[in-house]
Amino acid sequence: MMRKTGLVLLTALLAAAVPALAATKAATKFGLSDPNAPIAISADRFDADQNDNTLIYTGNAVVRQGDVYLHTDRLKVVAPDGKTPDKIYADGHVVLTTPNGTATGANGIYNVTPRIVTIRGHVVLVKDDNVMRGETVVVDLVAGTAKMGAAEKGGRIQGLFTPKSLNNEKN
Repeated sequence: MMRKTGLVLLTALLAAAVPALAATKAATKFGLSDPNAPIAISADRFDADQNDNTLIYTGNAVVRQGDVYLHTDRLKVVAPDGKTPDKIYADGHVVLTTPNGTATGANGIYNVTPRIVTIRGHVVLVKDDNVMRGETVVVDLVAGTAKMGAAEKGGRIQGLFTPKSLNNEKN
């Protein structure tokens, strides 16, 4: 039962924490008020490579879509057609903040077309007083599933879930 409860919480937290252009139904469920909101990016420095169709943002890079924020040291946006992002890479001190929780890790990638988000490197998920720790998490925004992995074979995922107080449940 604890495993199922942890997976449900993990799935809800991760899906809420991903700034994605997801389907309206899924986005509303997971906290994005407008999945078609513009994606705003700011950083200390910007470089573009038109030959490679990439945009590089470095130094306190911030991505904002609606009320979802992603902070990182370096951000790389890949748009093979020169217009629409295909992949967005975040590298260095990744912090994803939503109204529903926070996810942190060393780096991440958002594959835009299949709606798959992967965060790697000492991943910590926090929602209220609940915490999950692992090495990798992969979220499928279409299927609504999340899988957390350990650093090595035989490694362990850690979760700490704080039950509601008996006094709070009566109110």
